[in-house]
Formats: sequence, structure tokens, C-alpha cells
Amino acid sequence: MDPLDKAVLASLYLSNIDPNVAALERLRYRLPLPEEIYKGRIGKLADLGFIEQNDRPKLTFIGRDALKVVLVGGVFDLIHPGHIRTLKAAKAQGDILIVVIARMSTAAMIKKDRIIYHDEKLRADLVSSISVVDLAVIGREGTLYDTVEYIKPDIIALGYDQAHSEKEIAANCQKRNLNIRVIRLNTQVPRTKSSKIKEELGEFFYRI
Repeated sequence: MDPLDKAVLASLYLSNIDPNVAALERLRYRLPLPEEIYKGRIGKLADLGFIEQNDRPKLTFIGRDALKVVLVGGVFDLIHPGHIRTLKAAKAQGDILIVVIARMSTAAMIKKDRIIYHDEKLRADLVSSISVVDLAVIGREGTLYDTVEYIKPDIIALGYDQAHSEKEIAANCQKRNLNIRVIRLNTQVPRTKSSKIKEELGEFFYRI
């Protein structure tokens, strides 16, 4: 598929997930595209059956199948080289990278003694600024699978040190009739773990 056509499909998909930003505006974050060219591509893709045209164009099943969506989840309280390498490796697995930012309550359930310095909105803003990330969303209240069911990615990519089990995640997705591939990324960077950095620098780092 033509890269511009795929970029148009991706912008429509992302704006369906996050309607606060229109598809053309979202596309222009990465590509300064004139509106007339954008509309022309929309018309072409609609004729090919990739887009359903109405007041707010959206992808058909064919259009959605043309994209490979990768989902990564985490707290992302202190961005470090390990995060960047993991996100780059995840993006290389597909066309769209969506990062789910854990809520304060969710992060506390995973690790009760965890100290989190930034709230979820700020963490989402930080992750959104990373070029390989197409969209950062705050996880839904409830379980991880409520968010997964909403996004419906093709791949869930786990970091090398995340405690989640690939088999358990895949099994829980299947229970919700979600056919999702779960992979483990091998992108370890020695000594660049958030817990290690916080242990060595502690709160003093945030008082500089």
C-alpha cells in the first residue's frame, strides 16, 4: 500500500480511538498535507472499500485489516533509554504504536510500595512527545483487558522486564474473543530500569 494511503488510514483509526483530535490535524503532526490532497485520498480509499464515508469517515473492516496496531503498556514515570529502545522495538513490529499509561490506582495495585512522581496525565503527555509513539492513552478503570478490548490491537508487546505472562494475557484476550498476538521484546539496557534509577537518585533527583 502507498505510504500516504496508510498514513491516512492510520490517522482515521487514531482519531476513532481519540476523537479529541481530527484525523487531518493528527496527520499534519507528522506530514504537512494540504486538505485537498487529503480529501482526494479519502475519496480514493473509499472507492477501494477501505473507508466508509459519512460526516466522520471511518475505517471499514478492510481498512482496519490494512493496519497492524501494536500496544505497549506501562507506568512511564521516569523516561529513560530502556523505555526508548522498547518503544522503538515495539513500533518496528507494526504500523501504529499505542502506549497505554497505567493509572495511579492500577500502578499501586501492581506494586504497592511503588512511589509515583507524576500523575497519569503528565505521564501521557511525556510519552506522547516521543516520536515513535502514535498515541498515548490513559488506561481505563478496571482491568487491562477493558483497555485492550477498546483499542483491539493486533499485537501486545511486553518489555523484557515486565512481570506479565504472555500466555496469561493471550488466554484472557481469547476469553473476550480478541485474537491478539502477545510478544516479549528483548531490548534490555543494562542498569536502565526505573526502579534502579529511583533507588539510586531517590527524591533528590526531583529537587534539582
